Amino acid sequence: MTDTVLTRIAQALERLAPPPPTPADLALAPAYVWDGAAITAVTAFDPVNYALLSGIDMQKSVLLENTRRHAAGHAAHDVLLWGARGTGKSASVASVVGQLQSEGTDIALLQCAIDELASLPRLFALLGETDRPFVLFLDDLGFEEGVGDARALRSLLQGGTAARPANVRLYVTSNRRHIVPRHLSEQDDPVNPRDVVDDKMALSDRFGLSLGFHAMDQQAYVAIVTGYAESLGLSFDPAEAIRWATQRGSRSGRVAWQFVVELAGRNGLPL
Repeated sequence: MTDTVLTRIAQALERLAPPPPTPADLALAPAYVWDGAAITAVTAFDPVNYALLSGIDMQKSVLLENTRRHAAGHAAHDVLLWGARGTGKSASVASVVGQLQSEGTDIALLQCAIDELASLPRLFALLGETDRPFVLFLDDLGFEEGVGDARALRSLLQGGTAARPANVRLYVTSNRRHIVPRHLSEQDDPVNPRDVVDDKMALSDRFGLSLGFHAMDQQAYVAIVTGYAESLGLSFDPAEAIRWATQRGSRSGRVAWQFVVELAGRNGLPL
């Protein structure tokens, strides 16, 4: 009798439990998301046109060349994109993949939330089963003092037993050049302050390419607004665009786009 009751309970729980997610076809979608347990396809992948990202020409050129090599199966670097907020780091990652796809190149973007870093070995195992090139995107990465995930990520980039497969490169954005925070107090260690510094820089050193994105001047900001506005057939007053940035305390590609959204809304245009 007891066995029968337990069987019924087990069957009822199975009916209540959600069915396991259907595995995504890694050969078809332009982009994917990893939630720590499963890969989900993103069919509505529509990044900004790579040509519209202005004021970062050097960074764009280097990133495109590296990504093109990776897509072709040639040697390519993991990339750290660091710098001021709103300067095009995240947009560049998505847009460079979109640019190559528009040229007919087979490559896909896969974004992983930064709170799912512990699950990366499982993700690498799944991606290693396909030959398709992937850019694994970790957006806005940063570690606080005493957090062990920084060392774990270092081993995944190079040298660890669960290091990323050959068809995967990590593109990471961060507001910090060295990802892990640094302080003047590091120099107070009477034994060997260099050891403290080296440990904190070890993660950023794993990236073959480190691209800096810096705050822009007024001319560059207006040029970005101009590029976006012209692509939508919109006219604008540069003085108003400057006031928009002044009110937000920042000149960046993000603020420029927000101003263009305002322009499009006034003119009854969808985006």
